[in-house]
Amino acid sequence: MPSTLAAHDLGFTVDGRGVLRGVTLEVQAGEVLSVMGMSGSGKTTLLKCLARLHEPTEGRLEFDGVDITHLPEREMERIRLKIGMVFQYAALFDSLTVFDNVAFGLVHNTRRSRAEIAHIVERRLNEVDMADAANLMPAQLSGGMRKRIGLARALALEPTVLLYDEPTSGLDPVIARTIDDLILATRDRIGVTSVVVSHDVRSVFRISDRIAMIHQGELVAIGTPDEMRRSDHPIVRQFVGEAADGAAPTRR
Repeated sequence: MPSTLAAHDLGFTVDGRGVLRGVTLEVQAGEVLSVMGMSGSGKTTLLKCLARLHEPTEGRLEFDGVDITHLPEREMERIRLKIGMVFQYAALFDSLTVFDNVAFGLVHNTRRSRAEIAHIVERRLNEVDMADAANLMPAQLSGGMRKRIGLARALALEPTVLLYDEPTSGLDPVIARTIDDLILATRDRIGVTSVVVSHDVRSVFRISDRIAMIHQGELVAIGTPDEMRRSDHPIVRQFVGEAADGAAPTRR
């Protein structure tokens, strides 16, 4: 079952600078919520706070309705096993094969047999259309291939939430569209809740159930793609511009 995530009056301060200020956001089970904003707006910081990879300095975090803000690290580690993270540059281990990268979390966090792990890795690689890449090294992969392997690795532990950091960054439009389709297919097939951080406006409007706009660390708007298109908020209008015109979501 997909999980829910929520931030209540979330704040994150570094060296006296408020990177996030008073962010309240609820992510519904099974939805694709995208967070857009300019570089340095706090998007990725919010994503990392949701998984408590960054410790919020203010506010409260909830996972499936349970307050995890001050959960001890050992208990938080169990929660994180339900949260898959797909990093901007995939963050693959360069010294490991694709197979071993996807298997890494299973090897270090479960007691599954080698045969079980091999079966799971094969299944996840098939799901991202990378079955033939198992014996390749990360250096042999294109940017789009690395993103797919990063997703396969995140899926290996059967998360109920997937967090994507700039999944289409650095990709050409054709490959970016393929990654968009893969995000939706993964949601539909597995039933995960998805939070996508992106500055790619066309991608955001294509895949999202709802869109949140972060500006200078504050949540300034949130709504469906149609609601955001019609928004009269000046920051939303400036950021969206004409890029979202005609980029209707593929679902619903």
